[in-house]
Amino acid sequence: MNENTRIGIVEALGTMILVIGGPGTAIFATGGFNAGLSVGILGVALAFGISLVCMAYLIGHISGCHINPAVTVGMIVTKKLDAAKSPPYFVGQVVGGLVGAGILALILSGTSGYLSQAQDAGFASNGYGEHSPAGFDLVSVAIIEIVVTAIFVLIVLATTNSVGVPAGFGPIAAGLGLTLVHLISIPVSNTSVNPARSIATAVFQGDWALGQVWAFIVFPLIGAAVAGAIWIAVAAPDAAPDVASAAE
Repeated sequence: MNENTRIGIVEALGTMILVIGGPGTAIFATGGFNAGLSVGILGVALAFGISLVCMAYLIGHISGCHINPAVTVGMIVTKKLDAAKSPPYFVGQVVGGLVGAGILALILSGTSGYLSQAQDAGFASNGYGEHSPAGFDLVSVAIIEIVVTAIFVLIVLATTNSVGVPAGFGPIAAGLGLTLVHLISIPVSNTSVNPARSIATAVFQGDWALGQVWAFIVFPLIGAAVAGAIWIAVAAPDAAPDVASAAE
């Protein structure tokens, strides 16, 4: 199997599991089906972070475990990844996200009314205005998605095979970083920082989320580019090796 195929497959696998772990927790375990059983915002944030940590150790040695187009953009901007090698990442991420959301929809369809109930509740999709968890407008959502994506991508860039980070600890930092940004931004936008995750849930929500998903593609990618520019400006020469791994 050639390298591009392997990267595409593992990025799809990792993104699929991230979507099952993160949005899956938001759909099944926040009281929608059992008002007395909810993990709350902390539980959802941890689900995303834990999913990333697990996937980084699982596939990081193969693809770097980007499982997020924003991370891939950050790697391209900082030249940790050759742009010519990026298509398998982007394709794998989007396909994997859709498969993960499809699995959630299939599970929900096993009980009468649960799929439509989840769709009506938003299917863990990102939104602004009336579809923001707390009613934040587009400007607020744009600001927070750009800022928290930049924070997260900076953490990934700083811990990617950096001489200052002990081997094997990168995934822990990235997972905690993803948890942090979810704690900050779930009430504002339901937290994207990941266009593949946003596309996946929007497709299976199938209504208003498709009309708003553009924001959760554009703003995280802007945040990733900002993070890349900051890292180029501040990183020491030996902190930016020409590799594409967030896990090694």
